[in-house]
Amino acid sequence: MMERVSNMGQKIRHGLLRCTRGTAAIEFAIIGGVFSAMLVVSRDIGLAYYANMQVQTAAQVGAQYAVNHGGSAFDASAISNAVLSATSTTGISASPAPTEFCACPSGTTLTNAACGTVCADGTGAGTYATVSASRTHTVVVPYPWLPASYAQTATSTVRTK
Repeated sequence: MMERVSNMGQKIRHGLLRCTRGTAAIEFAIIGGVFSAMLVVSRDIGLAYYANMQVQTAAQVGAQYAVNHGGSAFDASAISNAVLSATSTTGISASPAPTEFCACPSGTTLTNAACGTVCADGTGAGTYATVSASRTHTVVVPYPWLPASYAQTATSTVRTK
């Protein structure tokens, strides 16, 4: 009798191992879960990239405003307002505040100089404006390789005079 029960248990186990009903549902659950996770991650990264482009655009719009209004007195408040209204993305600030300075160009760098002085190449020192934009981006889902929030910053320097 004991041998018969043991034999029946073995038959049931072998039958369950060979059964393929429901396999597609299990595979779909695993693949669907992985696909959904990938979709959330790609959306989150895409939103972060888009927001970073908007921060860069805001800094460039502020710099363009400084160029367009460079003939008049430097107005940091108006430039900051241009940065804030440049895009519809929320949370962008003109931080640090726009600044105006005089410098001499030297290759790809600027060397600070007193306004009205003559540079080494014989030209007069130019007037420049630096405009910055920043925003704190918070990820939708916490990831082990990314902080929960991080700063997105952009700076644009242009010659105004």
